[in-house]
Amino acid sequence: MTDGVLAGDVVQVVREGVGLLDPASSTFEDMLRGWELQQRARQLKRQTLATRTGLVRRFASFTNEYPWGWTAGDVEAFTVKTAGGRAPAPSTARGYQNALALFMEYVCDPRYGWPAVCEERFGARPQQILHEWNSVRNLSGFEGGPGRRPLTYDEMQALFDAADGQVDAIRARHRKGALTAQRDAILLKVIYAFGLRRQEAWGLNIQDLRHNPRAAHHGRVGALFVRWAQSPRGGPPKRRTVLLVPEMDWVVPLVDQWVDELRPLFSASEDVNSMWLNERRTRMSMRSVNDAFTTARDAAGLPPDLNLHSLRHSYVTHLTEFDYPTRFIQDQVGHVFASTTAMYTGVSDEYRLRLISRSLERNADRWEST
Repeated sequence: MTDGVLAGDVVQVVREGVGLLDPASSTFEDMLRGWELQQRARQLKRQTLATRTGLVRRFASFTNEYPWGWTAGDVEAFTVKTAGGRAPAPSTARGYQNALALFMEYVCDPRYGWPAVCEERFGARPQQILHEWNSVRNLSGFEGGPGRRPLTYDEMQALFDAADGQVDAIRARHRKGALTAQRDAILLKVIYAFGLRRQEAWGLNIQDLRHNPRAAHHGRVGALFVRWAQSPRGGPPKRRTVLLVPEMDWVVPLVDQWVDELRPLFSASEDVNSMWLNERRTRMSMRSVNDAFTTARDAAGLPPDLNLHSLRHSYVTHLTEFDYPTRFIQDQVGHVFASTTAMYTGVSDEYRLRLISRSLERNADRWEST
């Protein structure tokens, strides 16, 4: 707000006294510029603004109308059309609808002046087109596909064996790419051993390796300093330190091998600090991180519904089965709420049976007395 004027007010984007060759199109563009100003005042990222603005433009193109002519019936048709004629995933549909609802809240709010401008120019005012009865609601908390789950221990072993097998297969064919395949195999194991998100793994630097004085035998791999965690709205990426748990210390010699022997073979210049390098001697892309998992998954014959994030689900689940407290796991993976950590957890039948067995042992005397 400046001098009593809200960010995005019509006075900031509409030029008075200027004739308009196409009043409808000009007004729509001014609305979008004003909406961007309003969102910038909330410190939202440029990518978020571009995505939302692009969606509103697509909706306008789909309806062949402008905001003061949009109806609630347009929403469902657009949502289905955008998903290729199929029913979209709930999270996808809600993402579309949230962006449209935010835009309509802005242009319908009389404080920003757009209802009066539209009434004067077109004889109609924009109306909110998203309501409870035509919006997707979040009823379950987790809306991933049924196949999105933690990997079992056998599946983890199969995945890692397949990743290692890619290295041997490439060498046997005397083809290039064995070093890259070896990098990918170690990368996947690091992601699992520390429960990292894709962006967190992608953004690692050599300097992010940390010593843990309580676990000196882990050397420089006692912890990872994560710089590129998820960021709160309007804020920079959060940072955290992830400790290496003893059950995952098998990753220590792999990281040492990567840093001391394999990474130097990419011949990175001294000013490139990225942990994971590509053939161009720069930081590997996030898409390549995904490709590393997909290649190993397919080679292992695992279900296609599993994706890279399943490794993070596996980490949370396996730490739970190792009997680590929920709060510790929550801090390790950087979740704000324990409920989020709980949604990642899918313990095995064996673990649940073990819990029941413990309970039966504790209550054995009570049962005998009855």
